[in-house]
Amino acid sequence: MTEYLNETVFTWGATPLKFGAGAVDEIGWDLAQMGAERVLIVTDPGVAATGVPQRVADAAKAGGLTVEVYDQVHVEPTDVSIQAAVDFAKQSEWDGFIAVGGGSSIDTAKAINLMTTYPADLYDYVNKPIGQGKAPAGPLKPLVAVPTTAGTGSETTPVCIMDFLDLKVKSGISHPRLRPSMAVVDPLLTLSMPPEVTAASGMDVLCHALESYTAKPFDSFPRHRAETRVAYCGSNPISDAWTEQALTLLARSFRKAVLNGGDLAARTDMMLAATFAGMGFGNAGVHIPHACAYPIAGRVKEYRPKNYPQDEAMVPHGESVSLTAPAAFRFTFPTNPEKHLRAARILDPHAPKQHDAVDQLPFVLSSLMRDIGTPNGIGGVGYDESDIGDLVEGTLKQERLLTISPRPVRGEDLEAIFAQSIENW
Repeated sequence: MTEYLNETVFTWGATPLKFGAGAVDEIGWDLAQMGAERVLIVTDPGVAATGVPQRVADAAKAGGLTVEVYDQVHVEPTDVSIQAAVDFAKQSEWDGFIAVGGGSSIDTAKAINLMTTYPADLYDYVNKPIGQGKAPAGPLKPLVAVPTTAGTGSETTPVCIMDFLDLKVKSGISHPRLRPSMAVVDPLLTLSMPPEVTAASGMDVLCHALESYTAKPFDSFPRHRAETRVAYCGSNPISDAWTEQALTLLARSFRKAVLNGGDLAARTDMMLAATFAGMGFGNAGVHIPHACAYPIAGRVKEYRPKNYPQDEAMVPHGESVSLTAPAAFRFTFPTNPEKHLRAARILDPHAPKQHDAVDQLPFVLSSLMRDIGTPNGIGGVGYDESDIGDLVEGTLKQERLLTISPRPVRGEDLEAIFAQSIENW
């Protein structure tokens, strides 16, 4: 095989899945089959207040498990909040974990599982260049993810993301062993999500789908050895198939789920879309919008979105990802016009044809964002032209994501993307 200079192999994996209304009530039986007896439920205060984690705890206890709840997850986790959660978990012995919530809870549970199973300094595991990027020494303990938002797809992915407060940038840990042992996806758990959270979470799903679909193809990377394969291998036929399914569901139900949160069919579509997109990007990877999102969230000034915790400024992850997406896909369009146009057709087959094909997907995206109340660019969350240098600097640190871009991304390219993204319409 040494004669091949370019990659000829891609990897694809996904979390075993139980999906449907009422699925969460079987969680005790599911964990018991994995050998778990003493489990820690990981959630955040807002989700805890809905009563969902207690419902999960009751189901787990009914299955014969001993259960404790940690409900202090930080929405949009930080290195400090992750360490606090790990320190709490280290006070007892656990043989399994249940994450209940959005990506914040699921990612925190992944970190707890890793750091209590193979204790080390957090930076030993964090992706380069911020950390050492070391791999877990072996398998982790059972982790069942119970998403309560149709957003991150973290229940199917091998990554956990956090905000590094001193560095004012986001990064994370990435390794296939972080992928949850099972995802229990119950659309009933999302019915109480406010419109703003539904919109932001859904934009994360949409960008997962579009970024993985347009990512650098797996066979254009240099050839890996077995021991050097990475979690994100580039766009590939299996990820593309799931991504197209996610886009179809988003086209049908995204606006409905935001405008009528009680529509169970729309909520079911959004949960399926989040899962399908996770199965796509959790293998193919994401690129420019996510790389730009980390400094947008990490360097926020005063922005406080409605129906999110108000004690500190924050840009919800799905919002931060969406703000540069129209400009980013304008930048990546020349690498595969056909895919960009196909994505636009799936999302909105009735959208007017733009004078220049490069604008078709950005137009469809901007129209959707306007309809669901997404801020109109980075200007809508408190940034202006004077901030672009800082945002570019933070984005360039996201090497793991930028390598997935279908075309090389230089500082001046990012400057143009951020400048175009001050206002998207």
